[in-house]
Amino acid sequence: MDGVRGRLETESQQAHRRLASLTRDFDRVVAGSRDANGDDEHDPEGATIAFERSQVGALIRQTEHHLGEVDAALARLDAGTYGTCERCGASIDQGRLEARPVARTCIRCAA
Repeated sequence: MDGVRGRLETESQQAHRRLASLTRDFDRVVAGSRDANGDDEHDPEGATIAFERSQVGALIRQTEHHLGEVDAALARLDAGTYGTCERCGASIDQGRLEARPVARTCIRCAA
């Protein structure tokens, strides 16, 4: 299980770096929108700025969700329940855990 922990910790570190980068991007977009024309309806760049802000915001939420999943997988590892389906209690196939180390359910329950 040390290999699993290492992989999850690496995923956590990567996600934290991605989150920091996305947060900087979001802050730049917001700062840029302050300098832009405030009339989105008549400003050809207004819709682009709003779209970009929305896109970066969605990526931030997605990364935060993934961090939560990694943290939950680490907690299951500590509790000794990692690799056990949360729905039916069966073992999660090793191939599924290799492909998706944060998996909470076996393939049958996920379908």
